[in-house]
Amino acid sequence: MSIEVRAVSKRFGRYRALDGVSLGIEGGELVALLGPSGSGKTSLLRIIAGLEVPDAGSVLFSGRDATGEAPRDRGVGFVFQHYALFRHATVFENVAFGLRVLRRRDRPTEARIAERVHELLSLVQLDGMAGRAPAELSGGQRQRVALARALAVEPRVLLLDEPFGALDAKVRKGLRRWLRRLHDDLAVTSVFVTHDQEEALEVADRVVVMNEGRIEQIGTPDEVYRSPATAFVVEFLGQANVLHGRVDRGRARFGAIAVDAPEHLGALDAPAIGYVRPHDLELARDCAAGPALAATVREVRPLGPIVRVQMQEDATGAALEAEVSRHELEALGLAEGQRVFARPRRWQVFARPDVR
Repeated sequence: MSIEVRAVSKRFGRYRALDGVSLGIEGGELVALLGPSGSGKTSLLRIIAGLEVPDAGSVLFSGRDATGEAPRDRGVGFVFQHYALFRHATVFENVAFGLRVLRRRDRPTEARIAERVHELLSLVQLDGMAGRAPAELSGGQRQRVALARALAVEPRVLLLDEPFGALDAKVRKGLRRWLRRLHDDLAVTSVFVTHDQEEALEVADRVVVMNEGRIEQIGTPDEVYRSPATAFVVEFLGQANVLHGRVDRGRARFGAIAVDAPEHLGALDAPAIGYVRPHDLELARDCAAGPALAATVREVRPLGPIVRVQMQEDATGAALEAEVSRHELEALGLAEGQRVFARPRRWQVFARPDVR
């Protein structure tokens, strides 16, 4: 089932949660709504589910206007961050609940309910746990029970609100890979909310980056990471060095370095911001390879297979950070207090017409 959100706005008192949001989701897609707290991502998910009513705009399922429909009539399954399992019911009873409260004409027989529950427990890799109570399960297992319960009614759309947010990092990583495989098997249209950039980039077919009730960018994980549409997207999707310079007719200059910025051909000597990811900053002991930013090493910190090098640019005093392999560090022989030359391999440049 496809989903179309048309110019949806929502306020809670004076707070503007959504401001004219439009979004199309293809049938069978797995889409992440990514953004910081207060960006509107959960409000948008709840409006798609029918748990909130928009002040303006509409929601369509496969071309049918579902804006006024109750949640139970939309054919959606909803998974919450904190499981929302019935503590005094068994795993079996939790998964069967949605089937047992269906309208009488749609309700399966008890035999079919039992068969369906065991099918789902096998699907979510919880065979043999039907008789357990939620308290006897790990956090990851409880979340899989919640997912099985949402899938029991065979929803046309699956909505997940920060499904792994309450779990520790190792469990989260394993579950999100499992969710991706499960989605590939089921091919149900799915939308999940997260503030975890790595989670969105690893799991989703497309990522919707939100900020202050608006969409900043929609694209594949590779598109939003490698070709961010706005400075906000760059900064939200991970650590980046920030350099200040100027751009003129498609050419930007940051200190000793000049780079092409064809997206800013119309800029006339405008202030510019350049972003460079730490892993895109190449270090050398001399500037023989071309123009570079001269800097002084302030800290060298090993972090597993990589080494984080903190520097201070000589010309401006700006902080710089690079990530290099241990092999590169040994070859360079870097130590605190040494002078190095930092050369960006890849840039993102944004003009700042609001600053002179």
